[in-house]
Amino acid sequence: MNSYRVAVVWRGDRETRQAAMPQNNRYHRIFEELVALGITAEPAVFDEEFAAEVREQLLKADAVLVWVDPLSRGRTRAVLDPLLREVAASGRWVSAHPDVILKMGTKEILYRTRELGWGTDTRRYRTAAQFAAEFPALLGAGGPRVLKQNRGNDGQGVWKVEPAGKPDTVLVLEARRGSMPEELPLAQFIARCEAYFAAGGLVIDQPFQPRLPAGMIRCYMGVGAAAGGPRLARGAARPAPHARSRRRAGAPRRARTHMSSAKSMSAQSSPSPMRRRRRSRGWH
Repeated sequence: MNSYRVAVVWRGDRETRQAAMPQNNRYHRIFEELVALGITAEPAVFDEEFAAEVREQLLKADAVLVWVDPLSRGRTRAVLDPLLREVAASGRWVSAHPDVILKMGTKEILYRTRELGWGTDTRRYRTAAQFAAEFPALLGAGGPRVLKQNRGNDGQGVWKVEPAGKPDTVLVLEARRGSMPEELPLAQFIARCEAYFAAGGLVIDQPFQPRLPAGMIRCYMGVGAAAGGPRLARGAARPAPHARSRRRAGAPRRARTHMSSAKSMSAQSSPSPMRRRRRSRGWH
């Protein structure tokens, strides 16, 4: 009997595709686990330049596992997602299917679940016109806000926005690593965000959480159960002491809105992360 065949997809250039083997990439543990189950797993490195070649490869597989960010060096999934839909329509199992991602809502899930325990004053802007009409008054009425484009990664399109103390001027900071605070007219910033509404995009708006430096816990779900998750260390959102010591006198301090990429993993059986989260929110 022929082995079940799975293609593992990630983004890379032609050289990466030609050199790819199950053992020489960041997904090597995925390959190891699949092989242990008797499944044949093969790399399927994707780029728009050779999308047709990848399509032919995926159509020969039984299933496709996809690890491609929504944004990567200015490129989106505008080519990949239709390709994956075609492959899925041919009878192959695709995870995650692009339509499933859209149904989950990515950042929009923060708006859909705003009435649950973790919810807050969350707004959703579906058009650039709605954003321009509603956001200025909301910003002026309260403290700093955080804006998030619906699909993104690595802090791209995630902004902390607050009044700069001057009429119609804001201080903004993108969550992308290495970003610096920027002061600019509010109208100019709103125009900058118009690109987030292209192709059915939207923007989510929430109050900034000053407790960010305390760290963050993620929970990964498998079907109806928690499968485990990473705990980002306390203080990870603040500059390290040695980084502060190297800052030149008079140089601007680098502000951060992102969490450190370093994380410790906890299994589902480990209660400590969720206990800690309950305490922090007053759950007992």
